[in-house]
Amino acid sequence: MPEAVAERADDTIRDTLDWSGPLSDAHSPVPELNLLEELQRRVPAFSLGLDYLGSFGDTSGIDTWSKDPEFLDRFRSFAVVNASGSRYALWRVDDRSDLATLPVVVFGDEGGIGLVARNLRELFQQLGRDRALYVGDYAAWFDDETDDDNGDSDDDGGDRDRDGDGDCKGHGDRDGQGDTDSGIRDNAEYLAWLKEHFGLTAAPDPNALVAAAEEEFAERFANWFGRFVDDEDFVDDFMDEMAGNG
Repeated sequence: MPEAVAERADDTIRDTLDWSGPLSDAHSPVPELNLLEELQRRVPAFSLGLDYLGSFGDTSGIDTWSKDPEFLDRFRSFAVVNASGSRYALWRVDDRSDLATLPVVVFGDEGGIGLVARNLRELFQQLGRDRALYVGDYAAWFDDETDDDNGDSDDDGGDRDRDGDGDCKGHGDRDGQGDTDSGIRDNAEYLAWLKEHFGLTAAPDPNALVAAAEEEFAERFANWFGRFVDDEDFVDDFMDEMAGNG
């Protein structure tokens, strides 16, 4: 990894990176992700909300929705959420040069899709809360429980009633193998990294940032996404779920 990229995420570096060009020996063309990749080399497990940084731009799980090149070109996956295969991706909502400011979406391992954060730094703050991410049909949310000192969670990883109406759409087995032992995660090291590089702390409520992403991008995302899927009700269903979660 180039030393300058490893040391800081600044505008000069970001502007010199080509979105579609070769990545040389950097993990990705996004300096913030390269810093996170450097951290994960030292601390493999630091949050229930992220398993590992995957191959940047991998379309696995995205191409199940559409194989249209225009569709696939607007997403860049960068991390695997859990062992069952849910993936975070940047949505190229426009052609801005600062890729870290693109909204973050998740493609669920059982076919769901959801907006997660308005940008990478907000996702980093969500990860600082050390909670599992769940993906419903058209929405995502973080667990409202955290592990106790023994590594046990009150949550069994099952479906979650997100809006309190009894309709549990989420597919929530966080890793397919039961709860992760908090003893092997180093969230404190991650929080120190977050503070050092970005001056940020963990989000008090990670789902408040999910809601902010939905408020800003849901309608635009649904209308764009709906052009590529073979479901005439997609936009209405997506927006209905947003309205129910508001």
